[in-house]
Amino acid sequence: MAKGVVRLGLSMEPELLEALDRWVEQRNSASRSDTVRALIRKELRERELGDPEADAVGCLMLLYRHDTPNVLRRLTAAEHRWGEHVRSTTHVHLKGDACAEMILLVGHRREVERAAEDLRGVKGVRDGGWLVSTPTVAGGRTGHRHPHGGHR
Repeated sequence: MAKGVVRLGLSMEPELLEALDRWVEQRNSASRSDTVRALIRKELRERELGDPEADAVGCLMLLYRHDTPNVLRRLTAAEHRWGEHVRSTTHVHLKGDACAEMILLVGHRREVERAAEDLRGVKGVRDGGWLVSTPTVAGGRTGHRHPHGGHR
């Protein structure tokens, strides 16, 4: 057994256990324990992200047509506006002159969300969605700081 792991017993209704087992199979978990840990981490993440100043990581996905006038110029300008929060971008060419852009954002939760909303609102972006989490569920931090004390 791994160091620091504690075994415990858990009681639940048969219907709830059946639902758990279905979820274990659907999410391809290694075990019931793995799934219960995922549920606990999800709850901890949601609780922590309730604070707008929580350390956060966001992944934004945008879809657009590269032949839309000025969309690349506008998107680049928006990414530069959020430069201290943009850690990585990946551009993928799709069939039919469509493009996908994935942008990794870091900062306080409110900053990550504002940046994601600003970027997906760029004129010419057809669709966009984002996911935000906190690195603390994996025992980490973003390391994001505001060196001049300024916040957006």
